[in-house]
Formats: sequence, C-alpha cells, structure tokens
Amino acid sequence: MTTLETPTLASELITHIGIFELRNTMLMAWIAMAILAVAALSIRATKYKRVPGRFQTAAEMIIEGLFNFCDSILQDKRVTRIAFPLVATLFIFILLSNWMGILPGVGSITVEALHNGHAVRFPLFRSMNADVNVTLAFSIISVIFTQVLGVVSIGILPYLSKYFVAPWKKPYLIGTFVGILEFIGEFARLVSFTFRLFGNIFAGEVLLVVTFFFVPYIMPIPFLGMEIFVGLIQALVFAMLTLVFIKMAVTAHDHGEHPSTSSGSSRELDQPHPA
Repeated sequence: MTTLETPTLASELITHIGIFELRNTMLMAWIAMAILAVAALSIRATKYKRVPGRFQTAAEMIIEGLFNFCDSILQDKRVTRIAFPLVATLFIFILLSNWMGILPGVGSITVEALHNGHAVRFPLFRSMNADVNVTLAFSIISVIFTQVLGVVSIGILPYLSKYFVAPWKKPYLIGTFVGILEFIGEFARLVSFTFRLFGNIFAGEVLLVVTFFFVPYIMPIPFLGMEIFVGLIQALVFAMLTLVFIKMAVTAHDHGEHPSTSSGSSRELDQPHPA
C-alpha cells in the first residue's frame, strides 16, 4: 500500500556541481529562465515589423497591458519607465513559475539519493515558489529597489525624514512614533512579501498531492483550475504591492502640515495672479 508523502518545507538536494548545490526548486527556476530567454530572443528576432504577426501582436499586448497597469498605479510616466522593467519581470517570472508547478511530472517524477545515509526518493521538479528562499530573494529585490528609487526620486534627506522625525518638531512625539512604526514596517513588508507568496504556493502544492492521493483522476481537476487562478492572483498581488510601495516611496511626506500648505498648493500660491 502506497503512503501519502506530503511535500517538505525545505527543497531537496539533487546533486552537487562542484561546491554548488543543485536543488529541485532551483532546477525549475532555471527552466523558467530558459523559457523566458527563448521567448525574449524570439520576440527580438521579429525585428518589430510594422505589420506584426500573431506572436509579435500577443507580445505587444502583454507589454502594453503591463505598462498601462504600472502607470495606472504610479501615475508618473518617468517613474513608470524606471520601475516597469523590474515589476514586469517579477510578474511574468512569478506567474510562469506558479503555472509550471502544476504541469504533469512536477512533483511526480522522482529521483533517488542518499539522505543521512539512507536512500530516499524525492521529486526531481518542484514549484520554484514553494521554496521560501526563492520568495525571500524576490522580496529583497523588491524592497531594495523601492528604497533606492525613493532616495533617487526625492533625495536622501527627505526620504529619511519619513522615518526619523525630531520630537521637537510638529507633530512632536506623535511624528517620531509614526516614523519608527514606518521604519519597522519596512521589515514587516519583507516578511509579508516572502510568506504570502510562499504560503499560498506551498499550500496549493500540498492540496494537490492530497487530492490526487485520495480522489485521483476526477476530483483534482477543479483544484488544478483553482491553482491556475491562484498563481495569477499571487503574481498580480506581488507586482501590485511593489508598485504601491514604490508610489509611497517616491512621494514626499510633509509631517504635521495641513494639506492646504502642501508643496503643490504652495507652488500655486507662488504663481503670479492676473491683475
């Protein structure tokens, strides 16, 4: 009688390449990168024809749709042009890896290796985002890019003033306390990004294993459809939250000032009025 073996939290080691460890989630990441590289080279090979074919048309629709999505949140063409390449890459890469995790053979094709002196079998291919190290890497990239773009956009001192507010300036201790909370929030954002994506993909992986074991063939079909939807939503949420945090980072904070005396209003007041 076969036993139910649910996926482990840690990715499994396939082999060593010198001192480098090759894990099953990393192998899936390499396959996803190869697919995206082939797709990008194929798009480049079309040489952007004035009368595009179906492949070029589909690529242009995806790129234009993602650009408009980014601009609808950032509402600044200059910032959008800077942030779009990274955000679009994260979205497409995460989406592809999520959908690859439900392909036939992923999780079912196994290899044998020694673990603590015992021969064990584990999946050769495993969903990339079911490894917390991968989602942590995505989160670090997103958070660091957001901070750098914020500093470049509004300057180092105005950006730091979001977190470090002198207690003797308005709104006094309240502003200082809020600044500390925002600083802590940056680390909370890193944890939230990491475990939101990892938790949803890992839970879906376990759900599919359980349904395939107890009710094979028919019952897993609705769950496969749900995983396609969840994979899209998780990639969209990651990209959208990154854009929202970028929007917050490139917007200067005026602690303790009334909206009527904000920078936009002051510029209007400085303009000469007609006689």
